[in-house]
Amino acid sequence: MEQQKLPNVTIILVLGIASILLCWCYGILGIILSIVALILAMNTAKIYKENPEDYTNYSTLKTAKIVAIIGLVINVLFILFIVWMIVTIGWDVVMSQDQELIQERMNDLLNQ
Repeated sequence: MEQQKLPNVTIILVLGIASILLCWCYGILGIILSIVALILAMNTAKIYKENPEDYTNYSTLKTAKIVAIIGLVINVLFILFIVWMIVTIGWDVVMSQDQELIQERMNDLLNQ
């Protein structure tokens, strides 16, 4: 039987890369994309483990899974940074988007 490529590997890789690129959307969209990529990767790995001799691109699947994990970590760290900013500086200052006020609050925080 001729070997074929695993299904969804390209989609998993694209979702992982998109999750990294979209971390600036407050992390939520990136987390969703990386979780979807990881779920697809688990299902595809299960397909591969049932018949490993039938498929050729398992290494690409592992790479796509690593990219999705990196995207998940970056997005979680970005969300934690946003929460830290809101807790330390204050919601009103963050939402005002006044750069001078934000810098003043950060200087006050660092000089304590």
